[in-house]
Amino acid sequence: MTAEIITIGDELLIGQVINTNQAYIAEQLNGIGMFVERMTTTGDNARDILDAFGAGMARADCVVVTGGLGPTHDDITKKLVCEYFATDLVVNENVLEDIRVLLAKRNIAWRQSAYDQAMVPRSCTAIRNPNGTAPGMMFEQGGKYFFSLPGVPYEMRGMMENFIVPFFRSKNLDAVVLHRTLKTTGVGESILAEKIGDVADVIGTDGTVTLAFLPNPLGTKLRITVRETNIDAAEEKLRRAEAAIRSKAEKYIYASDDHDLEDIVNQLMRTRALTLATAESCTGGMIADRITNVPGASEFFLRGFITYSNLSKMEMLGVPLELLERHGAVSREVAEAMARGAREAARTDIALSATGIAGPSGGSAEKPVGTVWIGYSDPEGTFAVKFNFADDRFRFKQRASQAALELLRRRLLKIELQAH
Repeated sequence: MTAEIITIGDELLIGQVINTNQAYIAEQLNGIGMFVERMTTTGDNARDILDAFGAGMARADCVVVTGGLGPTHDDITKKLVCEYFATDLVVNENVLEDIRVLLAKRNIAWRQSAYDQAMVPRSCTAIRNPNGTAPGMMFEQGGKYFFSLPGVPYEMRGMMENFIVPFFRSKNLDAVVLHRTLKTTGVGESILAEKIGDVADVIGTDGTVTLAFLPNPLGTKLRITVRETNIDAAEEKLRRAEAAIRSKAEKYIYASDDHDLEDIVNQLMRTRALTLATAESCTGGMIADRITNVPGASEFFLRGFITYSNLSKMEMLGVPLELLERHGAVSREVAEAMARGAREAARTDIALSATGIAGPSGGSAEKPVGTVWIGYSDPEGTFAVKFNFADDRFRFKQRASQAALELLRRRLLKIELQAH
């Protein structure tokens, strides 16, 4: 089955609210074998909403709408649904009781707007809402399905999880959609594409498997999508496609699906019973922040130093004044001294350091804005690697922290380091 998602609200079009509903609904529908072919967002305009309803029902087997079901004057979706399906509103006693219970639980007085919320289109199946006063609606027409849900995310999610997903699971849809996302870093999108080569060799030519390149500041995601009629065939095609990609780009792939680089570092450090410290200048603690976002970090992460000034580098890490004066704070020598000093001060097995020029000012011809040195130190030696992440300050910090964690991952797995 194919699906279309329609989200309604002026606040979405002006960027006041981030449209997270689309992504969640698409993920849920994909999980039950329904392929989302289009997403539409419209404002609170009656003509535009009705046009979206008509176009969606003409194109897709299932249309899921969110937004515009509240009690205020700009919530017009329910009225327009009645117009589209040529029906009128009636009170649903189950919904009315749900609203009474909810308001009593929240110690909110009964009012007319609550009664109005219990009105649903006569020809629909009401979807009860345990998290709010606006019920959802389901229509079946010509073998197609139309759902209208509240725009409040946690109310919509409750209806997706408790009604829509079970409803379609019970129908045993003869379709399976599987995804696998391989996360890479330390390699550009174009170079990654060259290494993978002819995509047909990876995904085949029958159209059931697709591969998408999704670049972002931390790297490039490779999303494999498989559409098949049964789970065994889908899983086998997904396995073959993933194996083909890994055979060409394994060293750049640090995780799959919902795992991040800090998750992988956490696992590697803990299984090896190693300890870690960080010394950060330009990243301002972002490396330590990412490490400590993962449960279990206390088992290996002992100390983080934020040494933004030269004085702090000398006092906390023992970086010699001579190095700072001769080479500058942004240099191989200082990055190495920071990493070595952090490891010795914290008495850890490994230490990482970062020193660079985040910009927008402070650069030079020799050291342009975006220059960063990532240092590494363990009992076997100390070294630093140079990168350039010419970008705005936040993305610079993101990319520098990613480079530091990737350097650590590669060192632990004995994967060759990238030349920069």
